[in-house]
Amino acid sequence: MKIGMKVAIALGLGIKRNAHIFIGLIAGMIVGAVLHTNIINNHNPQVTNTIMAILNFIGQAFIRLIQMVVIPLVVSAIVIGVASVGDNKQLGKFGTKMLLYYGIITVAAVVIGAILVCTFHPGAGVQSFINNQTSSEIQAVVAHELSNSKSNLLNQALLLIPKNPLESIAKGDMIPIIFFVLIFSIALAKVGDINRPVVSFFESVFAATMKVTDWIMFFAVPGVFALSATAIAGFGMSIFGSISKYLAVVLVGFLIQLLVVYPTLMKVFSKVPVTTFYSAIAEAMMVAFGTASSSATLPLTMACCERRGISHKVCSFVLPLGATLNMDATALFQTVAVIFLTQAYGVELTIFQIIQIAVLAMIASSTAAGIPGAGMITIALVLNGLGLTPEQLVLGFAFLMALERVMDMFRTMVNVTSDAVVAAIIADNENEIDYQLLNNPESYKEVI
Repeated sequence: MKIGMKVAIALGLGIKRNAHIFIGLIAGMIVGAVLHTNIINNHNPQVTNTIMAILNFIGQAFIRLIQMVVIPLVVSAIVIGVASVGDNKQLGKFGTKMLLYYGIITVAAVVIGAILVCTFHPGAGVQSFINNQTSSEIQAVVAHELSNSKSNLLNQALLLIPKNPLESIAKGDMIPIIFFVLIFSIALAKVGDINRPVVSFFESVFAATMKVTDWIMFFAVPGVFALSATAIAGFGMSIFGSISKYLAVVLVGFLIQLLVVYPTLMKVFSKVPVTTFYSAIAEAMMVAFGTASSSATLPLTMACCERRGISHKVCSFVLPLGATLNMDATALFQTVAVIFLTQAYGVELTIFQIIQIAVLAMIASSTAAGIPGAGMITIALVLNGLGLTPEQLVLGFAFLMALERVMDMFRTMVNVTSDAVVAAIIADNENEIDYQLLNNPESYKEVI
């Protein structure tokens, strides 16, 4: 299939899937611009205030809905991921290498994200839009959290171990929850087939939570509309010029992953030709961009890899787990987004806190469902490490949501590419790749 047709298909899928979100964003910008003019000119203040109150309610409700699914999503995803890896009979070398390569890619992603955002300070450009009192409150919360951490590191370490996991769940303390769930999941993986009822329960929880997340995404249009309208109403269209630097930082990070990190990994650990392989998985990359869903793209990713030389044994093991656990672009995005928010609110981060954000972003990204918008949902876990919630940062989230759909499409494409790259490296390591087929594009079977 010609490259032009592939691009057309990807764009068509993207428009079909995301048109309503873009319409909501544009409509919110228009309404916000009108409200901004009314506020400046003091025109119909009572009506304007009423509309602003309604929009604020809708935006807050959307953020609360996102927070609502974080805990069940994180818990069920960790249990399923760890238990399935430990229970898989092919774990051996495949599993060890898969975790090693995914780990290298994800660590590289968060390091790149942290360096870029700390170097270019995109959040500084939006500080003027945020109320000084709100900034002071956020700075005090983060300072208190840091003070607690410094006062007694041993006691803080003890707090990672929950006395009562249910109490931690009730309070929303994500780090103790993750600590318990990881231990519990490893134990489930070790007890063998007797774990099936429990794992099946969490598979049902995960499936149901993903369905709830899908439903929440139906409210993305009014949510994005309200958040963008309130942001524009308060500060005018100039706000988008101020957050363009944030968009540029994230996209540069994605480019470094695609053009530097993955090719380097392939050259160091395999003899897979980079340009040939990227050409082989072009359809999957483009459809990932269009659908913004690594789960929806998974069948196509597997078809591209299998029909272009990678064995079914590798594809069936590595790619499904990668679509669930490997979200390096999401980790990069979350690292940049959270540090961007702290910069916007004037919070000075220590090296320890930056490392903490990066580690939590790696954990949060691995628990994100492979569906549109999931990266924004699990970002609450990263903020929790600073003692913050999305609810406290409504305006900051308005900045993020204004660009979320574009971000989601790019990061999904990068996530899917990294899954395929790791599958190719492992296939090369285990002599499970047909180089004659891979190096002969004319013999490729069409996928789309």
